[in-house]
Amino acid sequence: MKISLLIIAGGKSTRLGQDKRLVKVGGVGLLENILNKAAAEDFAEIFLCAEENLPALKTLAEKFSVKLLIDTEKDSGPMAGLAVGLGKIKTDWALAVSADMPFFEFEILRPLTEKFSSTQAVIPIVGGRRQMLAAFYRRELAEIFSQELSSGQRKIFAAIKKVPHELAKLSAEELFFNVNTRADLRLARGRAENLSRTTPIISIVAPASGTGKTTFIENLVKKFSAQGIKIGVIKSDAHGFNVDVEGKDSYKFQTAGARSVAVVAPQGWFMIQQTDERENFFGVADKMSDVDLILTEGRTRAIFPAISLWRGKGEVITDEKVAAIFTSEPVDSDEIFQFDINDLAAAEKLCKFLAGI
Repeated sequence: MKISLLIIAGGKSTRLGQDKRLVKVGGVGLLENILNKAAAEDFAEIFLCAEENLPALKTLAEKFSVKLLIDTEKDSGPMAGLAVGLGKIKTDWALAVSADMPFFEFEILRPLTEKFSSTQAVIPIVGGRRQMLAAFYRRELAEIFSQELSSGQRKIFAAIKKVPHELAKLSAEELFFNVNTRADLRLARGRAENLSRTTPIISIVAPASGTGKTTFIENLVKKFSAQGIKIGVIKSDAHGFNVDVEGKDSYKFQTAGARSVAVVAPQGWFMIQQTDERENFFGVADKMSDVDLILTEGRTRAIFPAISLWRGKGEVITDEKVAAIFTSEPVDSDEIFQFDINDLAAAEKLCKFLAGI
């Protein structure tokens, strides 16, 4: 069965402070990202539903050969886009998606089309929340939505409750992640960066020693290892080191002047490589094998995305590389997510999201 696609791209983006349709995640604007993915699907027709006919929207509509529809009911929220879009489609059904889900994949919704025969709307429930803008609607609902708007109703589900509908539980909560705030944007960009890497990397940073970086990483390693997730750890040392033992053959080779010494055993191997300058971080990371995630710690040498730890010592690190803060006391910022520094469950969930695992 052929269906149409409605990309609901209205909204004021007041919480983000800029037009989120054009905000880039992974080097691509949010709206352009969903248009790219839609172009690879077999939709009968695609409509871009917006509140205003802005030049940037017109340019994207022309680039992807989609039809730009403007809401007839101004300042009425996404229901206005649904009313106009469903009134224009030629197919019986349309999928409506928002433009602010950078990791959304259409494949996740395909099983829901099996529920079309006895209903007028199929709404996914993800993480306990109804996803009204990742849902299927029959075109007959255009009239109902228009009536609801005329009566002053703006909530989509208030209208859907009046007609036969299906609610379908889905997993993969990360695919439905919305970018609504600057804190959301930090997380989205961090995850996108890691999805572009062969092996994801997360930095753990703190402005002062004694904050607990080592313990934080150690607890995460234990947690992930128990789940079969293989972790690599890179530690930065400004003072030099020697992991060998005096008197061993490998130590004698080093002191004799060998630039590189390796020891190979049945259960593993290690190598000591002398360098004239500090090795590039990614050069070391590339040498790690058989790991699903690399954790690294430091103070100012953060690799994006980073988790900032703070216990009141020094100035909390909140630069653009930081995706979230784990703190012992509230930090004066509404632009970054904050968690209790001892909340290991939150740290685990956040790292999995940022790493894409």
